Parts: sequence; structure tokens; C-alpha cells
Amino acid sequence: MSSIYNIYGTDSHSMTRKLLEASDAVKLVPSGGSVALKPNLVVAGHPDDGATTHAGVLAGCIEYFRDSGVRDISIIEGSWVGDNTSRAMKAAGYDEVCRKYDVPFIDLKHDKTRSINTPIGPIDICVRALEAGLLVNLPVLKGHCQTLMTCALKNLKGCLPDREKRRFHSLGLTKPIAALGSVLKAGLIIVDSICGDLNFEEGGNPVQTHRMYLGTDPVQIDAYGCSLMGLSPGQVPYVKLAEEFGAGSMKFSADDIISLNDPVNAGSYPSPSGRVASLTRNVHEDSACSACYASLVRALHVNSRGKSRSIYIGQGWQGRKIPSGSLGIGKCCAGADECVMGCPPSAKDITERL
Repeated sequence: MSSIYNIYGTDSHSMTRKLLEASDAVKLVPSGGSVALKPNLVVAGHPDDGATTHAGVLAGCIEYFRDSGVRDISIIEGSWVGDNTSRAMKAAGYDEVCRKYDVPFIDLKHDKTRSINTPIGPIDICVRALEAGLLVNLPVLKGHCQTLMTCALKNLKGCLPDREKRRFHSLGLTKPIAALGSVLKAGLIIVDSICGDLNFEEGGNPVQTHRMYLGTDPVQIDAYGCSLMGLSPGQVPYVKLAEEFGAGSMKFSADDIISLNDPVNAGSYPSPSGRVASLTRNVHEDSACSACYASLVRALHVNSRGKSRSIYIGQGWQGRKIPSGSLGIGKCCAGADECVMGCPPSAKDITERL
């Protein structure tokens, strides 16, 4: 099984560099090879809305690989059908990154394509993605209105021409996403899970997790992402199918997770609003870390019946009496009659308890 490097914080630039340094990622670049950074730029929106990859992730990657001797670095992406990639890259602040580091941005909507055989037949894939020495996949872990979750495997859909994106939807997404993952291999994946949206790929209800993680197996990365969102891989069928198609393995254990710091480094959760506020109306929070609170929010979204329970969470409850019959979240609330232990507990564990 591959290792997953995990880090908490709010500075996407610094967090990205630390992940790359800890994993010695430059070893994945072929001698004299290029690096192509593939973010999630689905719509023209600010990353803090929960839909697109933070510009700091790109800056951190560029600096790390440049400092490691790599000179041929580019950013490649094509926004979803109906949106303008150039407008989207400016909204996300990528234009400033490109100017600062003198790195080209390639709009894949205008790239040449090559037909590649897959388990479900040929798929046309953009040449820039296929020919990169190291393709670095930089997805956002977030909800999706059709597939429930989107992360590493689905982010590769941006490496297709618009005609293929339309065809993927006509085929129902599950099989083509899994098939694409089996032939388009990103050698490195860095997941921006700082504030991925609760349930919609366009953003609008960000969940402040303040977490990023790195790995090399897209199926494992997506299975881990499912657990963080309170989902089983079975609820996101393309993950299991991608494993069957040879894209990777869903297996991971606690021993595979290498944490570079503690959840407390994620900072406290900001005041919830919108859908998040509705889900947490019976939550008694006192100095809760973002990572712990986000797990609870994801779990309540998956199992909304838990909204009626009296729930306690946060460092402020350590050593204090928690009312009888309440549910505690995380080791800080171990004094509750019933508690989901962990630091932080996964959304999957909280969902099962709810």
C-alpha cells in the first residue's frame, strides 16, 4: 500500500511545500522530464468558495520543483463545458502565479487529443496531459451533485476536450471516470481539502477542514477522501470500478497515514453559515479544531437524522461536565456518556455512531 502524507493548517503554499519535501516528491520526475500541474478549475470562482484549487498550492509546487532543479513546469487545465478557462484562472488567482514564476498556463480546451484504448473503449485525451514527464493532480476534495464525492479520479476529466466531457455525462460518469483513471496516470496527487464544498462541485457551502494530503495512488486517495466525508467507497461507485480496471487500490490503514503535524494546527472552526449552520444548530462548540468540526459537519450531511441530537465538540470541553445523554465528538469530549473518539475522528466513524 502507498503512504498518504497528511498536514493541517491554513497556508496552502507552505503546506504544499512541506508535503512535497516530506515525501521527496522530486524523485518521481523522470531525468530531464517536465512537470505538468493539473488543478481543479471547474468554474470561475474564488477557491475559498470550496470549488477550485487554491493558488498557493500551485505556487508551492512550482517553487519546490524549481528548487529541485526542474525547469520545464506548466499549469494545464480546461474548465467545465460552458465556462471560460481563462476567466476561471483569473478568478482563482492563477494569472498572478503564472506572472510571478513565469510559468505557462495551457488551456486544454484548445489542446490536441489522442485516442487511447480503455476498458470501455477509446477515449480522446489531451496530449499535454499524456506527454507530461510527471502529471501532478491537484484536486479539491468536495461534494458533487451526481457522484456524491469528487477528488483525484474525477479531476482528470479536465484533461479531456469538451466533446468527451459531454459524452462522459451521457454515459453516466461512473464507468468513464473509472476507465480514464486506468489509462491517464498522475504520478503525484496533492489534495486541497482546505475548504471543499459540502455537496456541490460549483462551491457555495465550504467546509473548513484546513487539511491537505499527498499520495500516489488515485484510488487509495479517493477511498481515503470518502472516509473523511463520511462515505463508503460503495457510495461512490467509480472508486471501486477504478480499482477493478487497474487504476489503483482502495486499501489503506492507519499505518499508511503519515501526519506531519497535529489537528490543532488547523485552527478553530469559523462561525458556520448557510447549510452548515442548519446542520449544526444543536451542536455545542467550544474551541473546536477545524479538522474535527469538519468531520462532524460531513457526517451530519450524510446522516441528517443526527441533527436532532445534542452534540458537544471542542477543546473547551476538556475536563468539563457534559450533559447526560449527549454525544461527544473527539477525545476532547471523552467525558460525555457517549463519545466518538479520535483526534480528529473520521466523518465515517461519526456517521456510523449517528
